[in-house]
This record gives sequence, structure tokens and C-alpha cells, in this order.
Amino acid sequence: MISHVFIGVTDFAPAFGFYAALMPELGLALKFSDPAKPWAGWMKPGSPRPLFLIGHPFAGQHAAGNGQMTALLAPSRAAVERAHATALAHGATCEGAPGLRPEYHATYYGAYFRDLDGNKLCVCCHE
Repeated sequence: MISHVFIGVTDFAPAFGFYAALMPELGLALKFSDPAKPWAGWMKPGSPRPLFLIGHPFAGQHAAGNGQMTALLAPSRAAVERAHATALAHGATCEGAPGLRPEYHATYYGAYFRDLDGNKLCVCCHE
């Protein structure tokens, strides 16, 4: 259903470090990184899509969107917890600690944070 998600970042080097630490916790591997452009992308090994991309926003506009959130699927509740802790250790701000969210459904387990540019992300497991 989704080809790719692109997250705008202001300062590529620290943003790349942040996402390079986070993505392995979710089982995603670096597909490419081009600091000269700058942009980078991650994928699930063995699957060309979807891609998760970071880079400078179009036409130099502000990086973070207000009211937007990207939710990343985690393979387990433990991965949600590791990803959230990794994000916070690399400069994210907490928007909701890992835990069950029964208002979504009985087994929804998620955590929320903002990256270095204020982009809101969720990491969740549905099992």
C-alpha cells in the first residue's frame, strides 16, 4: 500500500545518526546514504518496498509537519521498548511511553516520540 515515507530533517549528520541507531531495532537495514544530497533510506531486508527516507525538505522549507505522524511497525513489544529507549538515548523527546493502548485495540502496544527536528513518530506492535 505504501511505496515510501520521507521525513524532512534540518541537519543531516545528527539526524542520520539518530535514525541509524533506531532502524535496526525495528529490523530495518540501511539501503543507501548520500550525505552530499543529503538523504538516506532504510528497508526491510529482502524487500525493496516500502522505504523509510530522511533528507532535507523540499525547497529548504521547515522540516517537521504539524499534525503528521509516521507509525513504524515493530516485530514485538520488546522491540517497541528498545526502539523508544534508543530514540530517547539519541535525543528524541517522549510523547508517550511504551504500553498497551486498548482504546485502539486489545493488543495494540505502542510508544511515541519526536525526532531531533520535532517529527512525531510512533513505534507499535499489534500482537
